Amino acid sequence: MPRRTRILRWLIPALIAIAWLGLAGPLGSFSGKLGEVSENDSAAFLPDSAESTRVTELQRQFQTERALPVILLWESDDGALDPAALAEAQERVDAAVGIAQDADALRGEPSPALPSEDGEAVQAVLPFDPDLGDTLGEVIGELRDLPGIDGTTAYVTGPGAIFSDFAEGFSGIDGLLLIAAFGVVLLILLVVYRSPLLPLLVIGTAAMALVVSLAVAYFLAKQGWIAVNGQSQGIASILVVGAATDYGLLLVARYREELRREESKYTAMRVALKQSWEPILASGGTVILGVLCLLFSDLGSNRGLGPISAVCIAFAMLAALTFLPAVLVLFGRAAFWPFRPKHGEEQAHGRGWERISTSVGRRPGRYLLGSAGALVVLALFVPTFDSDGIPLSEAVRGGSESGAGQEALARHYEAGAASPAVIITPADGWEDVAEAAAATDGVAGVAPFTGQQGGPPGAGATEPVEVDGLVRLDATLDDAPDSEAAQATVSALRTAVSDVDPDALVGGSSASDLDTQETAARDLLVIVPLVLLVITVVLALLLRAVVAPLLLVGTVALSTAATVGVAALVFDHLFQFPGSDPQVLLIGFVFLVALGIDYNIFLMTRAREESIRHGAKAGILRALAVTGGVITSAGLVLAATFGALTVLPLVILIQLGFLVGFGVLLDTFVVRTLLVPAAVHLIGDKVWWPSKLAKGPTAPTEDRELERV
Repeated sequence: MPRRTRILRWLIPALIAIAWLGLAGPLGSFSGKLGEVSENDSAAFLPDSAESTRVTELQRQFQTERALPVILLWESDDGALDPAALAEAQERVDAAVGIAQDADALRGEPSPALPSEDGEAVQAVLPFDPDLGDTLGEVIGELRDLPGIDGTTAYVTGPGAIFSDFAEGFSGIDGLLLIAAFGVVLLILLVVYRSPLLPLLVIGTAAMALVVSLAVAYFLAKQGWIAVNGQSQGIASILVVGAATDYGLLLVARYREELRREESKYTAMRVALKQSWEPILASGGTVILGVLCLLFSDLGSNRGLGPISAVCIAFAMLAALTFLPAVLVLFGRAAFWPFRPKHGEEQAHGRGWERISTSVGRRPGRYLLGSAGALVVLALFVPTFDSDGIPLSEAVRGGSESGAGQEALARHYEAGAASPAVIITPADGWEDVAEAAAATDGVAGVAPFTGQQGGPPGAGATEPVEVDGLVRLDATLDDAPDSEAAQATVSALRTAVSDVDPDALVGGSSASDLDTQETAARDLLVIVPLVLLVITVVLALLLRAVVAPLLLVGTVALSTAATVGVAALVFDHLFQFPGSDPQVLLIGFVFLVALGIDYNIFLMTRAREESIRHGAKAGILRALAVTGGVITSAGLVLAATFGALTVLPLVILIQLGFLVGFGVLLDTFVVRTLLVPAAVHLIGDKVWWPSKLAKGPTAPTEDRELERV
C-alpha cells in the first residue's frame, strides 16, 4: 500500500474529529444561552386569530399597561385577625412595594392591605410587569423572605407567583436533566458493551451533536425565526442525546460485525458505513419530516418545537456518520477492549434472539394474535385519557406555595378577583352586555373600566372609558383564573355576551388558557393524520413497497394507542395527576410514531437486504436475530433518556417522559420483536409488493436457508 494512502487513512479521520472538537468548543457557550430566549407564557404562543389575543390588542387602546398580579396573603391560624396583625400586614405590603420598585417590577398602583369579610385573612395585590423574565423569580423569592406575622400563615400567590413557580421547574434543564440523561445512557452502554472506552466514544458523539444543535437553535430563536419555551428546550436536549446514541449503536454494531469479516479496520468501517448510512438517514429523515409536521400547529410553542427537533436530529445523524466513524477508525479494535472482535471470529448475535426468531417462525399466527390482541385491549382505555388541561397552580409536582396560596385565597376571597375576565364590547348597548355577563353562572360581578387606578373597578366614576366606540368591562369570576371551572365560565360568558352583541369579545388569563386548550385540540386533529400520511410515504419510498409501509404504520399507530391507554390508567390511578394537556398528547404522538418507526426501519431495511437472497419469510427471521441486540439496546437508551424528564418537577414533562419512554419500550419488545416479524412471516413475499421482491428472492439461492415450521 502506498505510503501516501496509509497517511490519508488516519489523517482524514483525525481531521474530522478535530473539526468537530473545534466546532463544539466555541459553540458550547451559545448552547447554554438557549434559556435566555425562551418564553414560557402560553398566551404568547396563541395565534392572532384567538379571541383572547384580539382582546389583548384592543385592551392596549385603553391606555392600561398589561400586568401580572402578584398577591400577598396572610391567613389567620385561629380566628379573626386583630388590629395589630392588620397593621403589620400593611407594613409588609409597604416593604414588598419597596422591593418591587427597586427591581422596576411594578406596572400600576398596588392595593393596600385588604382584610377579608370574615376577618380571617388579609391580602394585597401588586401589579407586576409581565415581561420581567428571570427577574420575576428573584423578586418573588425576596417577597417570600419577608418576616412573617405571628399567628398567620403567609403566602405569595396569584398569577405572577404561579407563573414564576412553573418557570422555576425548567431551571434544571441545563444541568440536572442532562446529567441524568448522560448518566443513564452511560450505564446502559457499559452493561451492553462491557467496555470502558466504547461508551465514552458514543456519549462523546451525542455530546457533540447536542452542543452544536442547541447553539444553532439559539441563533434561530435569537433572530426570532422560531419560538422556544422551557418545554421544547428540555425535549430537544433529550431527543438529540437519545437519537445520536441510537444511530451510534447501529453503526457500532455493524462495525463490530464487519471487523470479524475484514482484517483491515478501514475496510470494515467502509462496509459498515455503506450498510448503515441508508437506514440512519432514512430513520432520521422520517423523524425530521414527522416533527416538521408541527409547523402546521396554530400554537407557536409547537411550531417552535418542530424546527428545534429537526435540527437536533440532523446533527445527531451528522455526528453519528462523521465524528463517530472517525474516532472508531482511529481506535480500531481497541475501542472494544477488553472484548476485541477478531478477524475470522464467528458472528455472535445472541442465542436469545435466535431462539425468539425461531419461535416466531414456528408460530407466527399465535404471536400475531397474542401481541395485537394485548395492544387492542390496552388501546380500549384511550377514551379515559383526560386531556382537558392542568391548572398552572397544579403543574408542579408535589405542589407549590403559590398553589397552596390559591386554595387559601379561595377560602376567604373571590378567587378570580385579581385576574378578571376582560370584555371588550361596542359602546352602544354595553349595559345589556354587562347585564348578560353578570347573570352568567360562575361570574361574581361585572364592572365597567372607568380609568380609575388603585381601587376596585369603577370606583369614583360611573361611566366607562370609551375608545373608538368600544368599552371595557371587567368580570370577576368565582373560581381561580387557572382552573377548569374558570375556563368553563369563560366559555359560557362568551356565549352569553355574543348573544347580546356578536361583536363582544372575552379575554383575560382564563380566556387565554381556554384558547390554548382549544387550539391544542385542533392541532391534534390536523397533525395526527398528517404525520401518519408523511411517514407512510417516506416508508414507501425507502422500502420500495406499499404493503410493508402500511403494515408498519398500522402497528406503530396501534402501539401508540396502547401506550396512551396505559398512560390514562397510570396517570389517573397511580400518579393521581390532576389531568393532562392536549399538547402532551400531540407531542407524545409525534415522537412515538416517528421514533417507533425508527426501529422498524432498522429491522425492515435489514429484512429487505436478507429477503433478496432468502425470501421474506426467512429474511425477516434472520433480520430479527441479527438486529435484536442493537435495536433492543437502542430502545432502552431512548426510553431511558426520555425517562430522564421525570427528574424535573413539572407534571407535563413527567407525563411526556412516561408516554415516550413506555411507548418506545412497547415498540422495542412487542411490536418490533413479535408483532411485525409475525405479520411479515404470514404475509410472505407479498409484503414487498409491488417491487420485484414480491415474486420471491432475486439473488442466487444456493445458500438460502429454508425455514422449517
